[in-house]
Amino acid sequence: MCVVDEWVERVDGQDRVLGVVSRREAIREGWLHRVAVTVCRDARGRILVHRRSEQVSRFPGLHEVVVGGATNVGESYEHAAARELAEELGIRALPRLLFTFVNRSGLSPHWLGVHEAVVPDTVAADPDEVAWHGWLTEPELRSALLEWRFTPDSHEAFSRYLAFRTTQS
Repeated sequence: MCVVDEWVERVDGQDRVLGVVSRREAIREGWLHRVAVTVCRDARGRILVHRRSEQVSRFPGLHEVVVGGATNVGESYEHAAARELAEELGIRALPRLLFTFVNRSGLSPHWLGVHEAVVPDTVAADPDEVAWHGWLTEPELRSALLEWRFTPDSHEAFSRYLAFRTTQS
């Protein structure tokens, strides 16, 4: 199992920076920090789903509806989301930030910035991060969420994403 630590900004309940800590320490202590994720859609409206590699330190082998990771020190949610898309899927895009919320369903509480991007349906997934990926329609994804093992962030982020989209239409 690969365990890589990184520096993140510890933030408060209003998402204001309190200082810089290691992500490992933030998780261990339950301190809020920032994570940026993107729901990827293709031109036909299908949603990208992937299964995490068995080598990743957090939630190995589980499926995800979102692509993302921790924001670096001084990095915006949008830049972190774009960086993660490039690192994990080989996609150059500027995701649109939809909303943020304090997510308490993962390893530790964190601010989650949820983005959306329309991306090409051909991706070059990093095999160290992504073991499998595929495109699902919303009904297929709803079924998969009940049948497959997903990360806690996926369930929370996707339900809020659907609610957000409903309020915008």
